[in-house]
Amino acid sequence: MEILLLSVRPDEHAAIEKWGDRHPDIDLTTAEWELHSDTVDQVAGYDGLVIQQRSQIEPDVYPRLHELGIKQITTRTAGYDVIDVQAAADNDIVISNVPAYSPRSVAELALTHTLRLIRKQELVDQRVREQDFRWTGLQGSEIHSLTIGIIGAGRIGGTSARLFHALNAKVIAYDIKPNHELDDVLTFLPFEEVLQQADVICLHVDLNETSKGLIDAKALELMKPTAYLVNECRGPVVDTTALLAALKEKRLAGAALDTMVGEETFFNFDLRGQELPNQDLIALREYNNVIITPHVGFYTNIAVQNMVDISLDDTLAIITGGTSEHTVG
Repeated sequence: MEILLLSVRPDEHAAIEKWGDRHPDIDLTTAEWELHSDTVDQVAGYDGLVIQQRSQIEPDVYPRLHELGIKQITTRTAGYDVIDVQAAADNDIVISNVPAYSPRSVAELALTHTLRLIRKQELVDQRVREQDFRWTGLQGSEIHSLTIGIIGAGRIGGTSARLFHALNAKVIAYDIKPNHELDDVLTFLPFEEVLQQADVICLHVDLNETSKGLIDAKALELMKPTAYLVNECRGPVVDTTALLAALKEKRLAGAALDTMVGEETFFNFDLRGQELPNQDLIALREYNNVIITPHVGFYTNIAVQNMVDISLDDTLAIITGGTSEHTVG
């Protein structure tokens, strides 16, 4: 059996080698390139395919994979919007993902971002760099005095809720399918009420047709002018134009974004000394009450190992005639 892993980062090699040591009968090949029309022929001869990419797979790739005998594609990520699941199914290709590589890794970043926002840490750091050590305007809030609103109380959102609850914050949440196993740490409310009551809104929803633009101008108008927005899920969930307007008009106290629309053109690239390719990114960086991190919520030792292990376990199961609980479509 031969499995090909694409878009492999240097930090993933150790995890891949550990999995390989446990499966000495499986040949693993790694490559840095993505799966596209001009690279698909290089998949020939492999039994399994594991990807992790940010750009869309073209429609003509799926029939070519079928011709090459590829029966599955597994992505080492929770999101799988770069894949046309229907086109894959039409060509007898099973798609699977890694929906929960480490809920705590993303939840802990949501907590980190929240603490930095409510203590005005970006402004503190900026002043100290400039040798301005005054306190004026730096008064923060203690988290136990705040109401945290979770939008999307699934694996990650539920973990975030438990972390905030452990710090004695009041936690409220909205989810289309409330998980009442979380009733000991949060209270489920309608979407609009969560927006109106929360001091911090943490986004943990999946990206789909109902969540695109979920936080739009109307949603932002419902939030307190003293509230903060934290996005740890996917960029398109937030209407960036509306967010910029709310920041400019001081209808929002600040935001922390680990994901943005168009991030594939700048996140995980060294752009020092270069003109930034995204006007929204340029505009957001002008605000000292906005924190931007380059989609690193997943990026912990445990999460990276889990992403590799789960994706390879599922690939092996599918190509040997078994099934995976993580298939999509």
